[in-house]
Amino acid sequence: MFTGIIESIGVVKKITTKGGAALLEIDTSMNLDDIKTGDSIAISGTCLTVTGISDRGFVADVSAETLVKTNLKTLKRGDNVNLEKALRLNSFLGGHLVLGHVDGIGNICERLEKSNSIILGVEIDKELSKYMVQKGSVTVDGVSLTVNRYEKNRFYVNIIPHTALATTLGSKKTRDSVNIETDILGKYIEKFLNPEKEIDMNFLSEHGFSK
Repeated sequence: MFTGIIESIGVVKKITTKGGAALLEIDTSMNLDDIKTGDSIAISGTCLTVTGISDRGFVADVSAETLVKTNLKTLKRGDNVNLEKALRLNSFLGGHLVLGHVDGIGNICERLEKSNSIILGVEIDKELSKYMVQKGSVTVDGVSLTVNRYEKNRFYVNIIPHTALATTLGSKKTRDSVNIETDILGKYIEKFLNPEKEIDMNFLSEHGFSK
């Protein structure tokens, strides 16, 4: 689990495809003294397992499913990525609860600089739009952000100067793809309100609501 507060920007040293999967090597100045093989690190919002550590960075395996569902498949040598180590129980929760399980890929459709900030408009699939709530939380390439507004299949977020400098979002352009993770709370609420089992008289009787 993560918070969406980026700790460092890493650089893709090498990406090697093997079958439908890939091996990703990342260079970073982030302190890895507390990281060991088997630990989790979020790369642009995607939770990956560290399979090797070097003096300058680490290595992680990327499954075929992850390549299909995220923008990691578009990475090439020299690209920058957002990095965050897994949340410790005694850590400060500065963003919101992020699982590192990407729901889908969004595309930046608008970019506007206003009052020293950057406003990004992101287009997403209709399936993800239902989880967007004004002033709610969303994760974009691993960054915890607030939804300023949304309309149909598009939402808008404000990137403050610090976030623009400390993450890759400051250099994003229109038509760039980004990883999207919606707020897990919305998914649980949907699950509770829409049980898989059909609500009929037998269901109500079974749970004590009718005789």
